[in-house]
Amino acid sequence: MNFNELTIKEAHDKLQSGDIFATELSQVCLRRISEVDPQINAFLRVTGEQALAAAEKVDEKIRRGKKIGPLEGIPMALKDNLSAKGVITSSASRTLQNYVPPYDATVVQKLKKAGAIMLGKTNMDEFAMGSSTENSAFQITHNPWNLGCVPGGSSGGSAAAVASDECIYALGSDTGGSVRQPAALCGVVGLKPTYGRVSRYGLHAMASSLDQIGPLAKTVEDCAYVLNIISGHDSRDSTSGTNAVPDYTETLARSLHNLKIGVPQEYAGEGMEEGVAEQIKNAVEQLKELGAKVRKVSLPHTKYALAVYYILMPAEVSANLARFDGIRYGYATEAAKNLEEYYLNSRAESFGPEVRRRIMLGAYVLSAGYYDAYYKKAQQVRTLVINDFKQVFRKVDVLITPVSPTPAFKIGEKASDPLSMYLSDVFTVPVNIAGVPAISIPCGFSRNLPVGLQIIGPWCGEEQVLQVAYQYEQATDWHKKRPNI
Repeated sequence: MNFNELTIKEAHDKLQSGDIFATELSQVCLRRISEVDPQINAFLRVTGEQALAAAEKVDEKIRRGKKIGPLEGIPMALKDNLSAKGVITSSASRTLQNYVPPYDATVVQKLKKAGAIMLGKTNMDEFAMGSSTENSAFQITHNPWNLGCVPGGSSGGSAAAVASDECIYALGSDTGGSVRQPAALCGVVGLKPTYGRVSRYGLHAMASSLDQIGPLAKTVEDCAYVLNIISGHDSRDSTSGTNAVPDYTETLARSLHNLKIGVPQEYAGEGMEEGVAEQIKNAVEQLKELGAKVRKVSLPHTKYALAVYYILMPAEVSANLARFDGIRYGYATEAAKNLEEYYLNSRAESFGPEVRRRIMLGAYVLSAGYYDAYYKKAQQVRTLVINDFKQVFRKVDVLITPVSPTPAFKIGEKASDPLSMYLSDVFTVPVNIAGVPAISIPCGFSRNLPVGLQIIGPWCGEEQVLQVAYQYEQATDWHKKRPNI
């Protein structure tokens, strides 16, 4: 096995025992990036010198006979909307193409303190708006399983980098499925924590009531290790939760005997590919064999979740991106005769079509005369969706659903049909609307492309989610499959 193919746990053990050096591990990953990334385009920028300098410090610590932490010396990648001090953080947008943050996002700060090695920034849909990573202002990322297909989005660069063994793990952000959907389409593990479990300070905001940062990794255990480090209260984020952070690795091995799993009937709807439905059915049977009690449940307002999302999210996008006007922040036009043209041209020249579409939708639903009919009504229906989850988690411990109705689709296939693209998130957006945790884990293949199983838990129920995911993972070998690239 090449060192870049190791899991976090395997790499940690080899580093601590002296079998490999941190600089060696980083060099292998950097070499892998140089070899395969020209085909994949997972990275927007690589910080090789910075990575090797940080790795050398870890090697020195090991040489002195000191113990290292679980993430210390482990190479990872960051989605390009997470601020990293001194490294361009553009959110894959021309409006921020030269922006160098003077500070680290809280998650980056925590990872650096834990000794993680940052290899670079990964590609994404511009300002995290998309489900395919085709909306980047700079490049299209390709799925390592089939270079003609998308990797999912918006964290497609992070998912593709992990799937192709260019890094050991990565961070992404999830507003409506942007960690879980690319994880499913690329055959890796992706976790969206409870809203507020991980600080959003330093994350370029898309929709502030929905955004959450989460890990993408090769195994469930690896996700637990990363979540241990990045979780916790942060006074700089007013929405940050104050719940104590457990050790998420401690409960992974617990039996599923008599654990109650719900299968929502609303998640088997129209548009589900037969191969995906078959793999989810097989996964449910596997969980039964592991001792879980499975029952059908209902989340009746799920059918409204996508509509609610595409009212609330654009409204928050419109507000959050208003500051990028060429005067306060962002790209400034050189072609304007007056102030109005300056504003209009600065934004029109620097934002891509999907960002402009969502800003216009958001401005419309917030406008006088339409606010009550759209935004206020969507907030009321959001409460109904949340109440559905509250009710169902009184009956079951976790829920099982697909992540995406189809495997990865062809690059360009849905580019001219926004509605079809938005339907890719139909099974993931209810989780963000409710703020509950969920994970995507590999559960098979359809048309030789990975299929993801979604496990949803109650608020601050990451332990149950990870436990179920880990037990399923240990009973199968889907997570061991790797693309031939």
